[in-house]
Amino acid sequence: MKVRLCIILNLILVGSVFSQDMSYEEIMVQLQACPKECRCPQDFPRAVYCDSKGLTTIPNIPPHTWYLYLQNNNIEVLSADALRNATQLTGVEQGVFSTMVRLAHLYMDDNALSSVPSPLPSSLEHLRLSRNRISKIPAGIFSGLNKLNLLDLQSNKLMDDAVTEVSLKGLNNLVQINLAKNQLTTMPIGLPPTTTQLFLDGNNIEKIPEGYFKGLPKMSFIRLNYNKLVSSGVPKDVFNVSSILDLQLSHNQLTEVPLIPSGLEHLYLDHNKISSKPEICLLYDTNESGPHLRYLRLDGNEIKPPIPSDILSCFRLLTSIII
Repeated sequence: MKVRLCIILNLILVGSVFSQDMSYEEIMVQLQACPKECRCPQDFPRAVYCDSKGLTTIPNIPPHTWYLYLQNNNIEVLSADALRNATQLTGVEQGVFSTMVRLAHLYMDDNALSSVPSPLPSSLEHLRLSRNRISKIPAGIFSGLNKLNLLDLQSNKLMDDAVTEVSLKGLNNLVQINLAKNQLTTMPIGLPPTTTQLFLDGNNIEKIPEGYFKGLPKMSFIRLNYNKLVSSGVPKDVFNVSSILDLQLSHNQLTEVPLIPSGLEHLYLDHNKISSKPEICLLYDTNESGPHLRYLRLDGNEIKPPIPSDILSCFRLLTSIII
């Protein structure tokens, strides 16, 4: 049985579309792009009326829309294509998603949101808000989102004080979090222990606290490329977590190779400042079958061919190495 929704979604656009006047050409474009399921009155061209149409999905919305009426439909999915033309969305009316009790995936990438919309339905599993202008995550905004397993906040304006244990509270089943290309200078705190994949590329992180990953026993995929990590700020044993399979530390300022877990399969250390004779065969070997490393990148360092013999003898499963 489909849930009947009662929704009014206000699209607040910035720039030239805020003009009270529309040219004849703009009006014609708007009217011609009006979804066949909806009504776009000529005397109010910025409004698109799709209410009470029995819709199960949101139709593609014309580019000059200010007001979109969707109440009294059977909408279960908010697709990315539906709002593709509303590329400068700055806000979402509070409560607009609260009645979407079956909404699982919400994609609002490439807009101009300054904060995470709220409240969000407890049914949500994926939330993508990349390439917006988000600078804050209000406390408790994720409370009750026990099904959310993917949170994408890359390419926003988040600073250290925005990503805290308080702001992330409620993400009890989070698997993947993407905080790449923000303005972080420290590792985010408060990540739930269920976190498996962590994306932090393109920030300004200089160090990793001692024992940072001990509270993340399921962590398997870490991306810290394009940061400002230095070896003095990376404890030798900080990656001593047996679950880590893929570790990416490219384009940093490392001069030494940290200890790696024996279960690690992919290691990216390219474009750092590692010396010509690196001590790479330093690991926590808790696996009787030996290290599992299969892929290793060391190019862009001070290392020159040929491949050091100790690397080949240490990592017998290695199938690809780039120097």
